[in-house]
Amino acid sequence: MKRCEVFVNEEFCKGCGICVHFCPREAIVLSEDFNSKGVNVPVPAHMEKCTGCRLCELYCPDFAIAVQEVT
Repeated sequence: MKRCEVFVNEEFCKGCGICVHFCPREAIVLSEDFNSKGVNVPVPAHMEKCTGCRLCELYCPDFAIAVQEVT
């Protein structure tokens, strides 16, 4: 199985939760912490479940999330 890392640009994120909703493996969750805009941002919580499908990246309306394969 591929190992992947998820990166979130907290300043671009508006906390909509679309990435969390579309993650088929529930690898991403909304944080309890707030960014500078006062919104909860997504965090990679269960990366062992991530398959690198990039649905979170694809559906993010603000280009705030990126997935990178780790070698």
